[in-house]
Amino acid sequence: MPVSVDQHETCWLIRAEGEVTVSCAADLKKLLLEGLTSGKEMHIDLTKAEEIDITLLQLLRAVGHDTERQSGALVSGVSEAAVAAAKGAGFESFPGTSESGENRG
Repeated sequence: MPVSVDQHETCWLIRAEGEVTVSCAADLKKLLLEGLTSGKEMHIDLTKAEEIDITLLQLLRAVGHDTERQSGALVSGVSEAAVAAAKGAGFESFPGTSESGENRG
């Protein structure tokens, strides 16, 4: 499964691996919403994402903005594929990357 979650006492760690495309958007959205309502800090690991599409980028960016306002949650690491997809889609910045677009994972 491209999307999974590890629930810890104080945080949720959502991992996306392999081809993270529209086909797993519903699963990712469900986990993100559960993480938001859990009241725990949420971390999203994209370091093993080999492919990511615009649908997932938009979902992650929207949730990233909401969680940063609510609980300081963040994308904890991104793959080169995710950075390239974000740049290719025209995102000037993306959660989990520094201002220069470098991977923070």
